Amino acid sequence: MGHGAAYDLVHNSPDVETVTVVDFDLGKAEQVAASVGTSRIEARQLDAANYEAVVSFMRGHDSVISCVNYWYNESLSRAAIETGANFCDLGGNNYVVDEQLALDAEAKAAGINIIPDCGLAPGMVSILAMHGANRFDTLDEIHIRVGGLPQNPQPPLDYQLVFSVEGLINEYIETARVIRNGEILEVNSMTELESLSFENFPLLEAFQTSGGTSTLPDTFLGKVRELDYKTIRYAGHCEKFKTMIDLGLCSSDEIVADYIKVKPRKVFGELLQKHLPADGPDYVLVRLEFVGKRNGETKLFRYDIVDKQDEQTGLSAMMRTTAFPASIIAQMMARGDVLERGATPQEKAIDPAKFVMELEKRNIRISIS
Repeated sequence: MGHGAAYDLVHNSPDVETVTVVDFDLGKAEQVAASVGTSRIEARQLDAANYEAVVSFMRGHDSVISCVNYWYNESLSRAAIETGANFCDLGGNNYVVDEQLALDAEAKAAGINIIPDCGLAPGMVSILAMHGANRFDTLDEIHIRVGGLPQNPQPPLDYQLVFSVEGLINEYIETARVIRNGEILEVNSMTELESLSFENFPLLEAFQTSGGTSTLPDTFLGKVRELDYKTIRYAGHCEKFKTMIDLGLCSSDEIVADYIKVKPRKVFGELLQKHLPADGPDYVLVRLEFVGKRNGETKLFRYDIVDKQDEQTGLSAMMRTTAFPASIIAQMMARGDVLERGATPQEKAIDPAKFVMELEKRNIRISIS
């Protein structure tokens, strides 16, 4: 995802002057810089856990994008406040996001933006939700469905790793926040299985997962009766993965095996990385459905996005739809092209019409019906 963000900043963003890509492993940062291929990008070594080093690095940058694991994002947000750099990240955990949003007063005082959860879902779909909501006089329902799928699915899970395995497991085991009958509720992930179809795809399934609604339930509380998010997969995936969860393979409780203490989740994560394919050609499917009233009539609008790996650049659909939105938001923050400063949910800070225009420039197109 860092590669995708760097590519967009350099090749799709004429206002960007310089880009610094950093990683704990300097070789990886240098590989990204070389792949992007321009004199305007510099590679440096940085440990995201070293607060003093992070503060030193952030100084002099207008915006910073975090593509590291979610548990670093609260301290990175504090470093951004200290240095006066705008900050956004790819999110991945509701509790961390709450900690970041609690920094609102400090971010306002620093004159910066901190905007968490700026990837795909959570991320782009939150701004699209606001874009769709603006089409109605009164809104009743928002239903969001998103999935990253391999173009060539392989058994047993018909899935490939396209982002952090820790983030994937979190999505599948933590509770999902929804609005039901006008109230915020938490429901178990891997439940409420449904079938859905996209043109030229086999029958797909969608099920509850954590994190996808991000701050939307709080933003739309009192404004809609129903709001939910489900993850799209090839049919059969949910039942297979839920069986492994039910067997305890995603548990963080230590067990003893041959006199050695191990956490099943760590072992399972390693096995997923070892046995699941990665980096194959992919699709990203997005669907948002809205129900409400417009000019006194009940209307239903559907937003569909079908993106696939860019054969010319080699960027995957997941890189395009996750990293490009973060890059767009980072640039909007740097230009001051936001609706308000502070630590703010993106659906409140980002102009949805301008955001959609930027997506279209990158050939991420929304079919509205």
